[in-house]
Amino acid sequence: MKNLLFITLAAATFSSCKSTELVYINVLKPAPVTIPSYVKSPGVLNRTTITAQHKAVDVVDKIFSLEGAQLDKEGAQSSVSGLAGELLKNNRFSEVKELGELDLTTTAPGLFSAPLSWETVDKICREHHVDALFSLELFDTDSKISYAAAPVSLKTPVGNVSGLEHRASMLTSVKTGWRIYDPASRNILDEFPLSRDITFSGRGINPAAAAGALINRKEAVKEVGAQAGQHYAMRIIPYRTRVTRDYYVKGTDNFRTARRKAQTGNWDGAAELWKKETTNPSNTVAGRACYNMAIICEINGELDLAIKWSQKAYEEYNNRLALKYINLLKNRQAGNELLKQQQVE
Repeated sequence: MKNLLFITLAAATFSSCKSTELVYINVLKPAPVTIPSYVKSPGVLNRTTITAQHKAVDVVDKIFSLEGAQLDKEGAQSSVSGLAGELLKNNRFSEVKELGELDLTTTAPGLFSAPLSWETVDKICREHHVDALFSLELFDTDSKISYAAAPVSLKTPVGNVSGLEHRASMLTSVKTGWRIYDPASRNILDEFPLSRDITFSGRGINPAAAAGALINRKEAVKEVGAQAGQHYAMRIIPYRTRVTRDYYVKGTDNFRTARRKAQTGNWDGAAELWKKETTNPSNTVAGRACYNMAIICEINGELDLAIKWSQKAYEEYNNRLALKYINLLKNRQAGNELLKQQQVE
């Protein structure tokens, strides 16, 4: 099937004596995580509540937050809701259940706890009528605050006077971590951490006033939590990425003409000229032409034919680029097979 991929040429940053140029190709890649076809109704739960005996470990960060542990609690809930909402947008599932905390706890603030036992997973799935669990197992905020003072001119009833403006800056790192439990296969399908930094600043006439201006970080942490959940949902969805390929632009007049055709997007016209050169008496020229034919076949989505042309370029004409390209194409073939599986499911 032709022209399924978006093709762009690299900017002209190459030396005039270089025999190749780059072409950028947008390709569809399989999702990092494959969810079995029998998973139709997953549950999303929050397992980030810290056990009482481990809360002391988590106190240091909380002294900078007027909301205390509530900040992490609400941020985690936003993350769970963000993931559940994003999963519902994907027609992959018939329903998605937001299960909340379910009295589950963690013993490792800021780290992944040991996985849930399969007995616990089975019990949750059975009681809530779900067939897999997306579990938020880590949500932690770590803050570092710094102060500085700068001379300013302060307006007063008696005129401007010199003074100091206190400035507070806080860097908050938000860390989340997810697991996906599949009780049917007894497999943890994914274990994945995410992190993001947010910077807050405040000003005031004294350090306390400057620090007080940082209170608005609560809503920002909740928003980042929601975004982390939404982003994690992307791990089960195929995605597009841009890859680069070298193709030959020198060898004969036909190569130079084909280059101009490729620059205008006329890849079929370029391919006609390259094909003529595949029987050139020069091994170097024929090898380059066969290699370029492999490139156009990949552009047109014909990976089997692309492999045949690249094999010919290497096996018969010893074209070195072709050997590396064969491996890239075979990896793409394997990815396409996984894509078909994910799309069927």
